[in-house]
Amino acid sequence: MGQKVNPIGFRLGIVEDWRGNWFAGKKEFRSMLQEDTEIRQYLAKRFPRGTITAIYIEKISDRIRIKLHASKPGIVLGRRGSEINNVRDELYKMLNKQVSIDVLEVNPQGQSAQFLADNIALQLERRMPHRQVIKKTMALAMQSGAKGVKVKISGRIGGAEISRSEQYKEGKVPLHTLRAKIDYAISTAYSRSGTVGLKVWVYTGDVLGKENKDAVDAKKN
Repeated sequence: MGQKVNPIGFRLGIVEDWRGNWFAGKKEFRSMLQEDTEIRQYLAKRFPRGTITAIYIEKISDRIRIKLHASKPGIVLGRRGSEINNVRDELYKMLNKQVSIDVLEVNPQGQSAQFLADNIALQLERRMPHRQVIKKTMALAMQSGAKGVKVKISGRIGGAEISRSEQYKEGKVPLHTLRAKIDYAISTAYSRSGTVGLKVWVYTGDVLGKENKDAVDAKKN
């Protein structure tokens, strides 16, 4: 099961939180879910790829609070916050609701699966050798403190006539361990020969309860 489902969805309520936090009845659920989709699509088009790594949306009454995890917060904020103010105003016109936006810096960048996936995709679009790009990206993740990283690439790799899949792995990525904190992301590289799909898993460590933490600390001492 752990090999076939989204690792983030598989761990919801255990070590992962929902990306959208709100409550709605049967009548309102459809429209509120559509709002979430519109917000995410708008932000994906508004900023360059690889800038935003995660979007968290909270809704209380007619207010929407958005938390943007950005690898390059300067691009998102703009000069003296002008860019993020424009985004807030445009979302207000689109949704007719009060919107507040918090921008959080992703640090280190190498532990963000979305940043790594987009970074590989952008380099593949520049016709860089895929093995070289993937190995450098995996090295960046390990240097950033990740305990394991896995990359799967599928499609007409390098402009080949027949599509194929390749998988690269460094360290350990325990997909069946629910306490394991695993970031997962997908991205697509658009080349002249066709699209190339990318999947990235990053294992950053285990999330332990208080009792387990005390036991681990006791063993270390």
